[in-house]
Amino acid sequence: MLYNDYNEGIYILHENPEWIPPFTQAFNRAGVGFGEIVLTKGAMDIDSIPPQGVFWSRLSASSHTRGNVYSKEYGRAILTWLESHGRRVINGSSVLELEVSKVRQYLALSKAGFRTPKTIAVFGKEDLLECAKRLPTPFITKHNQGGKGLGVRRFESLEEFRAYIESSEFELPIDGITLLQEYIESKEFFITRLEFIGGKFHYAVRVDTSNGAFELCPADACDIERSKALPEIAGGACDIGRADKFSLRTDIDSDTPLVRALEQFLQAHRIEVAGVEFIESVSGEIVVYDINTNTNYNSVVESSLREQGRQAAADRIVEFLSAQLETIQRSKQ
Repeated sequence: MLYNDYNEGIYILHENPEWIPPFTQAFNRAGVGFGEIVLTKGAMDIDSIPPQGVFWSRLSASSHTRGNVYSKEYGRAILTWLESHGRRVINGSSVLELEVSKVRQYLALSKAGFRTPKTIAVFGKEDLLECAKRLPTPFITKHNQGGKGLGVRRFESLEEFRAYIESSEFELPIDGITLLQEYIESKEFFITRLEFIGGKFHYAVRVDTSNGAFELCPADACDIERSKALPEIAGGACDIGRADKFSLRTDIDSDTPLVRALEQFLQAHRIEVAGVEFIESVSGEIVVYDINTNTNYNSVVESSLREQGRQAAADRIVEFLSAQLETIQRSKQ
């Protein structure tokens, strides 16, 4: 089907159907309809005008891990087409470039005054060991185009790192860029994820890291993926699916200085929906290390909010998107 043939409405652009059900449920609760543009197939006539509506991009840096290697390119093409006709796009093409490059994220954050981890971006494999000598041990690696903790490993020594890169376990990132990064020792065994919707703070989530894991995606679908990958420990010593791994941090609110600074940063970079992760080091520094513009929400946290009569993030998303569509419709009257 040609995307040109779609009717006016709210559309989610994505490549992973497993992340959509919580939003479907929220749309159903609100009695609001929406459509999907699944970036694994389809077509567009670039000489025609795209439909009116609101287009929320949920393009993911980890799409290649699900076999959708070209979804990023499909997304770039469609977002360019929509934006060239002035359509209302949430997390547009400039945001996509931040999503798929941690180098871009760190440079933007550092320029804005945020403390980020010391990072060396290594192109290819040949210079990895030599560049690692510039960092104290322990240090970590991660993929520049990441998500889901791709390529994140901790190394206690250069010899351990040498053995890894010379083994069959070594995985070259999809874009060929491996990040060597200082290891930030946390003051306590958790990181914090701040959720923003419409560029405004919604809530803060405490994510337990006491088991040393780096895969911190809050979505239920991610827990399922991890349990399939680790069948021997899922439900055992591993904390996959643990209800208490994710919990609200009520000590952080919209008046917290870090939150205010991040709202300004997101506005400057036209990021409207995002989860931003930070860690507090043993020395008390706040280190921001990830901007996830394809953010997912933990079902336990979301359910607890609804039980308290408070607005869950997925419901706030629907409210925000609906308001954007109403603005478009009023402008035509």
